[in-house]
Amino acid sequence: MNEQIQAKINQWLIGPYDEATKEGIRHLQETQPNELLDAFYRNLEFGTGGLRGIMGIGTNRMNRYTVGMATQGYANYLKQSFEGTITVAIAHDSRNHSREFAEITANVFAANGIGVYLFESLRPTPELSFAIRHFKCKGGVVCTASHNPKEYNGYKAYWDDGAQLVPPHDNNVIREVEKIAGVDEVKWSGGESKITIIGKEVDEVYLEMLQGLSVYPEVCRLQHDLKIVYTPIHGSGIMLVPQALERFGFTNVHVVQAQAVPDGNFPTVAYPNPEERETMQLGLEQAKALGADILLGTDPDADRVGIGVRNDEGEWVLMNGNQTALLAFNYMIEARKAKGIARANDMVVKTIVTTDMIDAIAKANGVNCYNVLTGFKWIAALINEKESTENYIIGGEESFGLMIGSKVRDKDAVSAVAILCEMAAYEKKQGRSLYAKLLDLYVKYGCYKEDLISITKKGMNGAAEIQTMMDTFRSNPPATLDGTAVVQMLDYESGIGKHLPDGGTWKIELPKSNVLQFILADGSKISARPSGTEPKIKFYFSVNTALSSADAFHSTEKALDEKIKRIAIEMGLK
Repeated sequence: MNEQIQAKINQWLIGPYDEATKEGIRHLQETQPNELLDAFYRNLEFGTGGLRGIMGIGTNRMNRYTVGMATQGYANYLKQSFEGTITVAIAHDSRNHSREFAEITANVFAANGIGVYLFESLRPTPELSFAIRHFKCKGGVVCTASHNPKEYNGYKAYWDDGAQLVPPHDNNVIREVEKIAGVDEVKWSGGESKITIIGKEVDEVYLEMLQGLSVYPEVCRLQHDLKIVYTPIHGSGIMLVPQALERFGFTNVHVVQAQAVPDGNFPTVAYPNPEERETMQLGLEQAKALGADILLGTDPDADRVGIGVRNDEGEWVLMNGNQTALLAFNYMIEARKAKGIARANDMVVKTIVTTDMIDAIAKANGVNCYNVLTGFKWIAALINEKESTENYIIGGEESFGLMIGSKVRDKDAVSAVAILCEMAAYEKKQGRSLYAKLLDLYVKYGCYKEDLISITKKGMNGAAEIQTMMDTFRSNPPATLDGTAVVQMLDYESGIGKHLPDGGTWKIELPKSNVLQFILADGSKISARPSGTEPKIKFYFSVNTALSSADAFHSTEKALDEKIKRIAIEMGLK
């Protein structure tokens, strides 16, 4: 074993670590040396969003020690950045050890003289963002690994605007965390009196805010018996989503009871992600049996939402994230205009890998649509920049996330569920479904089809393999794909856009990020981006064509699917 890795292991065996941890290390030495190597070969990286990793013993794992050291570094930076009284808010989801990690985080902040608002029990991530703004905190933390498998946990760090960290604070916090050389530098206890437990009183203010997002509350009351099936997938959504739907006036809500109890083992699913059909299967079965109007599911920390509807043949289908986003964006634009509450300075925000159909919808309605890097922190940053001159309505991205209104500065599945149900009620009043509305939009604006291919590269060499793939595409971009010229390469890491046929270049006016985009002459777009939270590289495909009528949708969609498949094969991804 590498001497440096062995030295780290020895430090844990003789240092101020609990006996159970030391015994666990000895057990791995005897039975699983490769697992021990992976647990210590590096320090779990505190990235721009915080920590995320497998729970367990070691420097490369989520445990009380890595959480404590991260919190000490973050506390140091907060004290450098603000004078006077400093407070933070802390929440957690249903994952195993999330409560323990949240309490450790609270104790370390408090021991450093920082006031803490700690939720009494699990709460959705968006409520944490709301609480930071409500209590005028300087920062916050939520302990969650979002939609990752049960072995994972995480630690998302927030700033005083209620959004996750952006430059320069993200990199500055990383530097402070990296300065913490050992657990003996962490202030573990001594400030318990600075911790305030919060709960239902914040729920009430949050739910009141959420009610104010409704565009057509009278339609919700009229269609109060809309048959809704909801699953929290063993997560924190159960704490607020049913109450939110009740506030909107819906009286016919059916919770999937097999997935209603918070449980970090996620016993009914392999992967607690509402993007996956298997994860939504119990909800689909219940929706079908009940003859429901709409199915909704939220991930463990209730920031992502999945939606199921019946198609034109009466079959239940799951919307993808782009479809959900374009329906929600269109509703917030169209309905506000019809209601007479639209403003001349309304704006919407999406990410660069989210369907360009939203840009077309916004343009047709005279609404500014801005594109930012992937991540809701960038949507929040643009709101901060524009809020004195423009009125933010909605933001979102293809990964099943929406942020409606500006009171929360992270993706919010609680408000998304409520608004999606309002949308279904609105369409039902017109005598049609959300699916029919989707097809109408495709006929009007063109049929856009998106797909995502994720390639996982685990272990010590995974990150290097992913970077090699990016470097290869960057240095040798394809000249054609599926017989169509690639006319532009946008390299967000260098900040340079390039017109490939003649070599002309221009500056990309966004922060630098390891993302590549290829734009084809027919408007197709392929994006490549390493994940910031998982050992994956993601390839996003977007193609489109005119749709002559709703009846032609299935044949048109099939042709677009085949086009994406051909491009992926040509790029060596299938």
